[in-house]
Formats: sequence, C-alpha cells, structure tokens
Amino acid sequence: MVQWPAVIAGAITAAGVSFTLHAFAAGIGLAVLSTAPTWRDSSGGLWLLSGIYLLFTALAAFAVGGYVAGRMRAALRLDTTETEFRDGVHGLVTWALAVVLTAVMALGVAATAMPAAVGGGAGSTQSVAGENIIASELDALFRTDRNVPDMTYRRAEAARILLKASGRDGVTDADRDYLATIVAAVADIPPDMAAERANRQIAAAREEIHRARVAGVLQAFFIAAALFVGAAVSWFAACEGGRDRELGLFPAWGRRRAR
Repeated sequence: MVQWPAVIAGAITAAGVSFTLHAFAAGIGLAVLSTAPTWRDSSGGLWLLSGIYLLFTALAAFAVGGYVAGRMRAALRLDTTETEFRDGVHGLVTWALAVVLTAVMALGVAATAMPAAVGGGAGSTQSVAGENIIASELDALFRTDRNVPDMTYRRAEAARILLKASGRDGVTDADRDYLATIVAAVADIPPDMAAERANRQIAAAREEIHRARVAGVLQAFFIAAALFVGAAVSWFAACEGGRDRELGLFPAWGRRRAR
C-alpha cells in the first residue's frame, strides 16, 4: 500500500527545489525559450548549457524528493528485496506527483506573465501566437515617426501573414501586396519602399520561426531526458532513504553517521 503522507512530503520537497532552481535559471538567462524577443540571438552553446542545467535540476530535485519519500515511509516487517522495491515505488510515485505539481506552478506563472489572447474577429486583438517570435520583425515592419493611434489589429493581422513564411507555400503574392499596402498606409512611405520592407521582414520572419522550431525541439528533448533521469534518480534515492531508515543512518555533509 502506498503511504501517501511520505509521497506528498517528497513531492512537495522536489517541486520546491525544482521551482527554486528554475526561477534562478530564468533570472540568469538559462532558458531555451523566453518571452523576450531577443532570446533567438542566444548561441547554440547557451542552449546546450540550458539543457544541461535542466538535467541538473532534475537530478537535484528528484534526488531530494525521492530520499525524503523513502526515509519518511513507515518501516514494514518484510524481507529486504520487497522493502527496497516498495521504497522505489514510493520514489516513482513521488516523481509523478512532483511533475504534476511543477507543471501546475509553471502554468500559473505563465498565465500571469503572458497577456490573454482574444480571438481574431473584427475587433481588436491583444496578442497572437507569433507575437513573441516575430515581435522585432513587426516593429521593423511598421516603424514610423508618425503618431498612430492604435496598431493592435494591424500588428495582429501582419503577424498572421508573417507566420505563413515558414509554411510549405510561404507568403502568397496577394498577401505580400496587401502587407506592403498596409505598411505604406501606416508608415506613410512610398509603395516601393513599403514592398521592400515587407519582403525583408518576411525573409527575417522565416529565419526566426525556424530558429524557434529548433529551440522547441531542443527544449522538448531536454525536458524528456530530464524527466526520465528524474524518474530513475527518484527511485534510487527512495531506496537509499529506505536503507538509511532501516539502518538508522542519516547523511551529513557527504558522510554517514549513526544515531
């Protein structure tokens, strides 16, 4: 039978360690993806370092959480093999619960950090899916010293066109002409200059969307690797905590001492 108090204690501990380390990583810029429009300028080395830090976070968080779950579990009068197996299962359940808790916390942070998206109807649109990916391109597209009252809908409309740049067919000629037309109207520049600006930003958007996809694949790989490593670490850490519980030992600064 699963002893839920020990599992919950370990999961909360793991989630707390993980959230703290992720907050630290976000603060110093160790993130594969970011809401800032300049995250794409990061080098491949920084992306790799971010993935390694993600693995380190999984090792640290689930090792602590698994150990707590195994150590806090009540002792059972069973043979050594069965006891170790049950400790490992408790570590695995702790890992699963900690993943859920961390995901809930991450969703809560994302919900407060990102603006709400409104459907693309006739009214104004606060944000679109591509705003954070091609925000700089949208700025360059409509750059002007004129006083434009409200650019919200125009930016959203242009973003939807620029996002087609990474598709199989790309941006159609009709969309290019329309994009150049609205750029000329907003920025008050000649049509040929507006067309040149639109073509330049379409090419830039295609490159940035490609980089975003590469970063997304890297992030997915590192997350999956970290979760698999975390599951194994949590299992073995719980077994270690169970052995220390049975022997009456505790870790202290890298060495074991009897009570």
